[in-house]
Amino acid sequence: MASMIRSLALAVLTTTIAAAPGIAADIDRAAVDFKTPAEIKWVRNAAGTNESAVLFGDPSKPGLYVVRIKWLPGNMSRPHFHPNDRFFVVISGTWWMGTGENFDPNATVPAPAGSYVIHYAGKVHYDGAKDAEAVIQVWGMGPATSTPAGKR
Repeated sequence: MASMIRSLALAVLTTTIAAAPGIAADIDRAAVDFKTPAEIKWVRNAAGTNESAVLFGDPSKPGLYVVRIKWLPGNMSRPHFHPNDRFFVVISGTWWMGTGENFDPNATVPAPAGSYVIHYAGKVHYDGAKDAEAVIQVWGMGPATSTPAGKR
């Protein structure tokens, strides 16, 4: 009996060590792929208001895409709309959102970390960060275009 308990304990220990973070294991990347936070490549936009990292797909082409967006403090988009529904999760910070064609950061509502948000196709909105950085993740169908509210 003691021998069986030792064998079981050794099996559990071996499994725990093999699954421990930082220990390399072989995985079929055709079956399961992933990026660690250090492998995610952030790119700052031309306006310097946010950084984005494409996790899946190509937002400039037709098809599914997944992008992470890091809104820098004090930056918000202006009223705009998208041709397709877009689905978000707030990963960290607070993401602020407003609707309508009149840009008013004081009329925005907070979406704290863990929130789930949908932007419906063709509906005018604006969003961003106020006092602190906010990181969001968006799923959508490309091409991901943004049209200013007054350009319908």
